[in-house]
Amino acid sequence: MSLSKKKAFKIEPYKHRVELDPKYAERTWSILESAIHEIYNHNASGLSFEELYRNAYNMVLHKYGDKLYAGLVKTMTEHLKDMAKSIETTQGGLFLDELNRYWMEHNKCLQMIRDILMYMDRTYVTNFKKTPVHELGLNLWRDHVVRSPKIKSRLLETLLSFIHRERNGDMINRGLMRNIIKMLMDLGPSVYQEDFEKPFLEVAAGFYKMESQEFIECCDCGDYLKKAEKRLNEEIERVSHYLDSKTEIKITAVVEKEMISSHMNHLVEMENSGLVSMLAYDRYEDLGRMYNLFKRVSPGLALVRDVMTAHLRNMGKQLVTDPERLKDPLEYVRCLLNEKEKYDKIITTSFNNDKSFQNVLNSSFEYFINLNARSPEFISLFVDDKLRKSLKGVTEEDVESLLDKVMMLFRYLQEKDIFEKYYKQHLAKRLLSAKSVSEDAERSLILKLKTECGYQFTSKLESMFLDMKTSKDTMQGFNAMLSSSDICDSPSLSVQVLTTGSWPTQPGTNCNLPREILAICDKFKTYYLSTHTGRRLTWLTNMGTADLKADFGKGQRHELNVSTYQMCVLMLFNAADQMTYKEIELATDIPPVDLKRNLQSLACVKGKNVLQKDPMSREINEDDVFIFNENFSSKFFKVKISTVAAQKENEPEKQETRQKVEEDRKPQIEAAIVRIMKSRRILDHNNIVSEVTKQLQSRFLPSPVVIKKRIESLIEREFLERDTTDRKLYRYLA
Repeated sequence: MSLSKKKAFKIEPYKHRVELDPKYAERTWSILESAIHEIYNHNASGLSFEELYRNAYNMVLHKYGDKLYAGLVKTMTEHLKDMAKSIETTQGGLFLDELNRYWMEHNKCLQMIRDILMYMDRTYVTNFKKTPVHELGLNLWRDHVVRSPKIKSRLLETLLSFIHRERNGDMINRGLMRNIIKMLMDLGPSVYQEDFEKPFLEVAAGFYKMESQEFIECCDCGDYLKKAEKRLNEEIERVSHYLDSKTEIKITAVVEKEMISSHMNHLVEMENSGLVSMLAYDRYEDLGRMYNLFKRVSPGLALVRDVMTAHLRNMGKQLVTDPERLKDPLEYVRCLLNEKEKYDKIITTSFNNDKSFQNVLNSSFEYFINLNARSPEFISLFVDDKLRKSLKGVTEEDVESLLDKVMMLFRYLQEKDIFEKYYKQHLAKRLLSAKSVSEDAERSLILKLKTECGYQFTSKLESMFLDMKTSKDTMQGFNAMLSSSDICDSPSLSVQVLTTGSWPTQPGTNCNLPREILAICDKFKTYYLSTHTGRRLTWLTNMGTADLKADFGKGQRHELNVSTYQMCVLMLFNAADQMTYKEIELATDIPPVDLKRNLQSLACVKGKNVLQKDPMSREINEDDVFIFNENFSSKFFKVKISTVAAQKENEPEKQETRQKVEEDRKPQIEAAIVRIMKSRRILDHNNIVSEVTKQLQSRFLPSPVVIKKRIESLIEREFLERDTTDRKLYRYLA
């Protein structure tokens, strides 16, 4: 027995069957079509938009959306074709005005039609994937007006004609141009690009190709760049006024290609006005313009850098090898500083402080400064001159500025240890003769050197200042001891005690000091050794000075500032009026070379000749006789008589300095090799050379040949050994 299944109970709403008039769709569309005609005929004021919206709504609701949509397309097309005919018949310059007027009207009408057909837009168009009303209106305008055969070509021709007139300096209606271009952009990117932008760029390329050729034939480089910059700015301004912003990058690329890229080699190398001429004559504005224009193209700046590098190196090579400039070290360094300052200003002012150009400048200066092996010596001489006298009365800021400029040149030196050698000699002379105008400036430069090269570079320089301070304290103690004793009428003595190894002193030479001087020197030696145990004093008479009071004929009295050697010679004339060269040499025991030089300064220098020589000549011979000059006179009470040392070394001294530097480098190279091998244990020859060069380049660039010799020396002393199978491989021996 089976139970029958109950059906679910469901209540449905009452369906009222609506019978539509078969002519409903035709009648309703007729109302809407008439309204569209009225809108296009500017008679929309009498229309009821609410009623029209309801009619359109009902047509879509009752499934007549396709009829409504098709009717809309047909009606709008008819009106747009009439507009196109009217535009086509427009004469002359009113063409764009007429096109713009109809475009504005069409947009206004389209807005009203879209409002009426809003429901169709939201439902029918979406469901059946049709083109929305507004977009449909734009597409129909594009197809039947803008791309009408007669209008399309005329429109492009007119737009390009307006732009050509503007390029030639005529005034055009930019507002009208902006409206027409915006119309093309509103019709879609493809319309703007294909119907206008592409031909516009092609015409521009032809225009600028021809114009650039005309400019290049009649202008110098500076004028050409001005015209190119002006044209580029005009195109950028044109885009901002009435073209699509995306066109800017395209039109500027055209101008850059035709006016810059195509001619940049010729512009840079242009005789009497190209890059080299601009650099030579400080044409900052033209250089800045070239930088800004060439920066826009590839490889514009690379070309400028290459030409600038070649010019800098050629100019620098001429400067550092000019025989006339080599005669004056101070002028040599001054020229280097002036050139550096000049090109720094060019890079800052004209090249926007571009680091790549700064690198070009630095590499070029490093190249040509090191072409002259005497650059370290000349830079040290320049510093010596400035710190000895030239900085007197200069402000602290100016001193720091000058020292920074010197350090800038110092950084370019590959052989910094040679500079150190000369600088130490010059500093020693300044300190010992008390001729340094500013201790603060001296210490500031040493601090800069320390920051640049490390403590090891300046440790001995700092020790020299410490010795000067210690010597001052020692002399105060010695003078206090003399004051407390009954010693009187003895010459006053000032001694600087120098630490061996810290000062670049020559080996002490024997000299027979006068009896009065020797006595006070012995007292100081006794005092010093009593206060310092384990020390040994050696007198460096070749580095001392003395002040002598001298009486001449007719009551003339002067104070003579002389060297220690000159003092020894002059003191002999207290006991004799004349002496032969041989007698002076025997009495003083001064080395012949030094004795001749000092006698020459005492007897052969006009205005300083406290001695007379017989026979009179510039050269000192062994048979010469020297006579005390009773008739000596000077308008100054204090007379300085010194042997003026030549600023530049002679060839033997140069060789000696170089030899000392080479000797000092040997232990540094060996220490670097040992450090590297201690950490790496096994290393091949090429890598050792590379690592050693890298470690020592802050002081000097060691030669691979010298490095090899130092490796051989370390192998002999059993610090290293060669590998038994590979001769280029080295092992560290612990």
